[in-house]
Amino acid sequence: MHSEEVYEKRFIIRGGDFANGGEVSCKIRNLLKEIGISSEIIRRVSIASYEAEMNVIMYAREGIMNFIIAPERIKIIVEDQGPGIEDIELAMQEGYSTATEEMREMGFGAGMGLPNIKKNADEFKISSVVGQGTKLEITVGMNGKK
Repeated sequence: MHSEEVYEKRFIIRGGDFANGGEVSCKIRNLLKEIGISSEIIRRVSIASYEAEMNVIMYAREGIMNFIIAPERIKIIVEDQGPGIEDIELAMQEGYSTATEEMREMGFGAGMGLPNIKKNADEFKISSVVGQGTKLEITVGMNGKK
């Protein structure tokens, strides 16, 4: 099979839009179910996309999630316009969170978002510029976890 993209969808995520939190990752999960992707891959993609979506909602003004299906992989690229991450190594540690008290009262901010994304991805890249935003590149292979 070629590694060419066979499907691509772009989603806009609004910062602070907790009422619609999870909507994008739900659409992705339903699409993967419709086309017959294995439940294990759907689970991993759903977790990674949800955590990425909620990070945009919690911390950024706006973000774009590009969702790409290719014969050998699923790729999710999230770019946000937000405060950026000062210390990526620290942010990747389980339990580290910069969530506000209000976010914690809604059940968010356990500090598992980025670690969960990394755990469910076959490839994960993160880059961030303080004062500009963050970019995540998440890849899940169609042949299961490495």
